[in-house]
Amino acid sequence: MSESLASGRAGRRRAILLVRAGVAFALSLELTIASRAQTPPRDLTQFTLEDLMNVEVISVSKKEQKLSKVAAAIFVISQEDIRRSGATNIPDLLRMVPGVDVAEVAHSAWAVSIRGFNDVYANKVLVLIDGRSVYQPVYSGVSWYAQEMPLENIERIEVIRGPGGTVWGANAMNGVINIITKSAQDTPGGLIVAGGGSDAQAEGLIQYGGKIGQNGDYRVYGRYANLGTSDATTVAQPVDSKRTREGGFRSDWNLTPRDLLTVQGDIRLVDSGQTITGVVAQAPPVTATFGQPVEDDDGNLLARWTHRYLNGSDISVQAYYEQSHVFAEAANWASIGNIDFQHHLRIAGRNDVVWGLSYRADADRYSGNSLITLHPLQRIDSLYGAFVQDEITLTPTLSLTLGSKFEHNHYTGFEIEPSAQLVWTPSARQTVWASAARAIRQPSFIDSGLQTISAVEPLSQGLYGLVIVSGSPNTKVEQLKDFETGYRAQITRRLSVDVTGFLSFYNDLQTTEPQTPYFDPAGGYVVIPLVFEYKARAVSYGAEAFANWNVTSRWKISPGLTMLNISVTRDLSSQDSTIEQTPGYSPRRGYQVRSFINLGRSFEWDQTIGYTGPLATGDIPGYVRVDTRFGWHWGERCDFSVTGQNLLAPRHAEFPDIHFVDHMQEQRSIFGKITWHF
Repeated sequence: MSESLASGRAGRRRAILLVRAGVAFALSLELTIASRAQTPPRDLTQFTLEDLMNVEVISVSKKEQKLSKVAAAIFVISQEDIRRSGATNIPDLLRMVPGVDVAEVAHSAWAVSIRGFNDVYANKVLVLIDGRSVYQPVYSGVSWYAQEMPLENIERIEVIRGPGGTVWGANAMNGVINIITKSAQDTPGGLIVAGGGSDAQAEGLIQYGGKIGQNGDYRVYGRYANLGTSDATTVAQPVDSKRTREGGFRSDWNLTPRDLLTVQGDIRLVDSGQTITGVVAQAPPVTATFGQPVEDDDGNLLARWTHRYLNGSDISVQAYYEQSHVFAEAANWASIGNIDFQHHLRIAGRNDVVWGLSYRADADRYSGNSLITLHPLQRIDSLYGAFVQDEITLTPTLSLTLGSKFEHNHYTGFEIEPSAQLVWTPSARQTVWASAARAIRQPSFIDSGLQTISAVEPLSQGLYGLVIVSGSPNTKVEQLKDFETGYRAQITRRLSVDVTGFLSFYNDLQTTEPQTPYFDPAGGYVVIPLVFEYKARAVSYGAEAFANWNVTSRWKISPGLTMLNISVTRDLSSQDSTIEQTPGYSPRRGYQVRSFINLGRSFEWDQTIGYTGPLATGDIPGYVRVDTRFGWHWGERCDFSVTGQNLLAPRHAEFPDIHFVDHMQEQRSIFGKITWHF
């Protein structure tokens, strides 16, 4: 015990020394460059902190709002943040957001959640791309390995920590990640991106945009990316390589001065794999480790029409269709169609109302195999929704927002997700807010129809038992009641802060309950059944904070802090002891410091030093991660960059084995990229 405490203290001391050394070195280099520079560099403060307070976001209320008027914990990742991060995928970008837990399980598997409950299939976070949900209803979660896109085309990513069910509906329980891409009007001309690095990593993008007649703009792109397998530290022969081929387009049309039409679509082919430790069908079955190839082919098409009235009101209609085919021993075909109508209007000067209607249809077909199947093998589900939200101006500095989402699904019927938000702005530079909300996680196809062999248990007299996990037709929604408060302020012309505290109560969390074993004479084995039920509850509380400090016109620092505490208890009738391990899948503490330095007119040096706390479940130790990026602008059209990630240690684990997927170790890596605009 004393040795582990000493080791922990030593690790913390090393982390503190690293942070101090990094900041000291950056400061000394900044002062040196400042004394030698002959020409003024690009000004990091040209986008002032006052501008940051006035950034307009749409994810909180489905309307444009200034950040200073928002009663929610929201973090905006700008295109400049994306470019200077050096990241090559969306999960790595999300590491910069306080309250978001990102862990790489393998090159082809990620665990991403907000405020705990992390999992490869984290089912309490809704992820959107231009308003199109990529949350998979068949299994409740997001396939992060398949969410590939040119990062250069992302305008911003808005991350809400906390429930967003009032406007976005079911599954926006712990948060919303809304990825917003650039208009075609903002990407004219050609773009070529080429990159490569360690881990057999390679990336290429070709894109071109232009005008369509007098009122239209377009862009088309093709992209290829490859990532090799992890090293053999964890398993002898990892198979988690990933290859992506994709293409797409976007067009934006100004039909009239008040009518805008957007049509866009993508096709994506992803070939990957994962190392599985699970049951192999033999006679009798045995448990073994083997490589499983995964193929994911999908495409989507989206259209959105917006009309703005002279009085400032607007209406919009958005429809999209998505189809995917995933093959991993068994095959799953999914088709999703969705249509949304929304009306934003002002009433009597004091009421700013947004309301809307939606319909979604999901058609799923599963081939099944000897170990995993769904009952029935195919089904079609519909989701009907309506929402209304009213922002009421009480005084010039005080506003109250009330609203609710109303939905009907095939699993649990009618559901309601209300919320209330209060915003006080005592000055143009300060915002104090508080909110209360109810949100749900809707059941999925797997929750009701899964049947899988999860383990083999040797028994006496030469018998063996098969542990079979089954869904239940008696599904329930997992419920959240959430209370939050926050403060954001521009302290000085160069310093801003944003602090949030929250308290959340969860009910009817899913458990896995044992049933009475029985002998199967046809198979000659004992069946040990486990069935999904909803017999647990949880309480979580914590805080998130981040700041922006423009030290000089060429040096900016952005620190962030996360504190999270979760406790899970089960009902007296529950026999699922594993549910109490849920808090152990998320770190209780985390912090990071991002630094951006302009070295003269053409050079950039960006660094991130961060600490992620240990995971109690799976015994994953905490780690300090150091990333750095050097960038060089060659004229106005060409950029070079070299990024090193995980520079502090050769490798480290970030998540334990889960759902039969064996975890790999995140490796030290280097990646170089050339970007040419023409």
